[in-house]
Amino acid sequence: MLCLLLETTSEYDPYKILGVSRSASQAEIKKAYKNLAKEWHPDKNKDPTAEDMFIKISKSYEILSNEERRANFDRYGQVDENQPFGQSQHHGFRSFHNSFYFDEAFFHFPRSRDFADSKYLLHHVRFNSEVLPDSHKRPYLIKVTSDWCFGCIHIEPVWKETVQELEPLGVGIGIVDLGSERRLASQLGAHRAPSIIGLVNGRVTFFHQAIVRQHMRQFIEDLLPHKLVEKITDNNYLSFLDSWRVENKPSILLFDQVPVVPFLFKLTAFAFRDYVRFGYVDQGDKQITRLLRQFNINTYAPTMLLFKEDTERPVDIIQARGMKRQIMDEFVSNNKFLQVPRLVNQQLFDELCPVKQFHRRRKFCILLITGEDQAFVSSNKAFLDFATANKKDVLRFAYVYQRQQQPLCQALLPNQPALSPQVVILERRSQAGRVLYRSVSGGWNGSNEDKFRLHEELEHLQKDPSYLTSDTTLPELNNEMAPIFIIQWMNAAYDYILQIYDDLLYSNWREMMPILSLIFSALFILFGTVIIQAFSEPGENKPQKPKPKEQPQPDDDGSSRANTSSRPPKKDFLEVTELTDMTYISNLVKLRPGHINVVLVLTDASKNALLKKFAKEVYTFSGTQTLHFSFLNADKHRHWMPTLLRSASGATHISDEEEESSDYTGHVLALNGHKRYFCMFRPVFTGDDPSDSSSDTSLSFDSRRKSREDRVGAKRGSSRATNIDVHHKLDKLGLWMERLMEGTLPRLQVPDWPSLKETES
Repeated sequence: MLCLLLETTSEYDPYKILGVSRSASQAEIKKAYKNLAKEWHPDKNKDPTAEDMFIKISKSYEILSNEERRANFDRYGQVDENQPFGQSQHHGFRSFHNSFYFDEAFFHFPRSRDFADSKYLLHHVRFNSEVLPDSHKRPYLIKVTSDWCFGCIHIEPVWKETVQELEPLGVGIGIVDLGSERRLASQLGAHRAPSIIGLVNGRVTFFHQAIVRQHMRQFIEDLLPHKLVEKITDNNYLSFLDSWRVENKPSILLFDQVPVVPFLFKLTAFAFRDYVRFGYVDQGDKQITRLLRQFNINTYAPTMLLFKEDTERPVDIIQARGMKRQIMDEFVSNNKFLQVPRLVNQQLFDELCPVKQFHRRRKFCILLITGEDQAFVSSNKAFLDFATANKKDVLRFAYVYQRQQQPLCQALLPNQPALSPQVVILERRSQAGRVLYRSVSGGWNGSNEDKFRLHEELEHLQKDPSYLTSDTTLPELNNEMAPIFIIQWMNAAYDYILQIYDDLLYSNWREMMPILSLIFSALFILFGTVIIQAFSEPGENKPQKPKPKEQPQPDDDGSSRANTSSRPPKKDFLEVTELTDMTYISNLVKLRPGHINVVLVLTDASKNALLKKFAKEVYTFSGTQTLHFSFLNADKHRHWMPTLLRSASGATHISDEEEESSDYTGHVLALNGHKRYFCMFRPVFTGDDPSDSSSDTSLSFDSRRKSREDRVGAKRGSSRATNIDVHHKLDKLGLWMERLMEGTLPRLQVPDWPSLKETES
């Protein structure tokens, strides 16, 4: 019989199964695996041995694709990582001289993990990138298993029943292989199989009861926060519905005939707890007669009512005998926000008013800046009525309290006192906080005239999006709902205490070692310090007089060098280099392909003012790797700009008289040294002529020459040059930079860049 077994049992070799040599590369192994998997897949191959062959192919690829397991097999013939070196997993015998192993089918063991479990397998990267963040929205039930685990085979039927019950409710399911995912098992603290783990809010909890379906369901339910759903009766339903003013959330009431809150409703409340408040009404309770009569509830099927600002009439109702998780999620997700929510943090602002990505997806945010006193109630109510009557997909209505969000209000309404509520229409243009906005004139008192004026503004805006003329950078909103530090510290301490209690109760000393090590280290340092102070001499503890510090020598300007070097950088700090004969070649002529140098033209008199304004306007674009920022001193190189304009295609002749009298201060050039073209920004003038306030770069050279001739004549005959405010010349540079990044600016070609040395005076 032994000889018969030796003849019929072959040695397990993954190289032979995949049909590759021992020196095959990973690409060859992967290619062979794909071809064999397609050929022997049980769904395509009707051969009775196809399933067993497919399992062998998958197991072989699992071994050979892992360099560590492949090396173990090449050296020791080892297949399973859990076995010691020198031994292996066999289908028959390794050698007659070694201990022989019967085939696992001899004991009727399962040859491989069930195909249905493969979609639940967790890896270290996927766990940290997907499962761990998702545990803040839904709980996870994780099973830790391994090969040759007899206990795992015993609990498999109960595990399958539990998965079939909890997964449709929205509970996440995961399986961790203790042999192949040791790093993930170590992160979870799982060192033996089988183990059941619950994961909620990123916190890992082990299941220690008998593995029964009801126990595991109750285990997951106990891990959820306790105050997710509030019990509602006739005594507290009014206060619950009125809490939208403080909580800034809609409210949902579920009517059902069971005395306890359904597990499905708890899971829905856990997923949307940041957006909606949930309440439960037991229809068997005697203290709900007024609730049933007021809302006309049908007692034969579960009913969900959703309330927003109007607490007497629900905005949406759903009623069904078999309430599914998908139906509840869709019902809640469509009503996550109030009709006019209050902006209480940056996350809510990002969801209500997203950044414009495409023209068809643009959203305009109509923001009411108001107060929280009783005097503002009527105007706030009028704004709510207007928003309810003018609901559109492209319009989002919201309001802020000026006292709570002062930086935001100061950015949108500079130099305006907060005497009355004000409406601002804005559109977000970048994640850095760049917005286009326009404030509605006349304020907001809630009168019919104010509503008519706002309605006209919105109609004009939808026809012409360029109606928003002002731009600014908004700061990040204050988080009004953030708990104070002492509460956060108490919650963290409570979690640690629960973890220590759980570890002590179930003798999980492996997990207790880091905490005990920290405690004993702190005690050792404390008592060691006391002992050293007790045995030290009294004279050693006397404080010594510090030596007088040498005063730093002031420079000529009266300031210390140390103070100057330690000065923190400014908020809008930007590195700008000067174009000289040393840097001209590297920063322009030999600039790398695809890179653009943005050059500001200035003079000695306007250098400080223009550089500060230039840094503020282009600061949000400084993170772009292909943009470089420089400045050119027109006093040193006054012939460079006229030479560049004469060489540009389509340029007209510039006379010497015009060249002498032209003022190029405040011009900004975007120079592409590789393709030899540039885009030009003309500064904003605040003189007498209103036509000079345009910074449109699409004007032809003839119109620019005419504008230049007008300025030359004005400089000769009047004092118009003294009316130019240098600080406001770069007011519209930010919009010009956006058009530059979009590639919509006109480009002027040049045959060659003029030399900077030749243009020096």
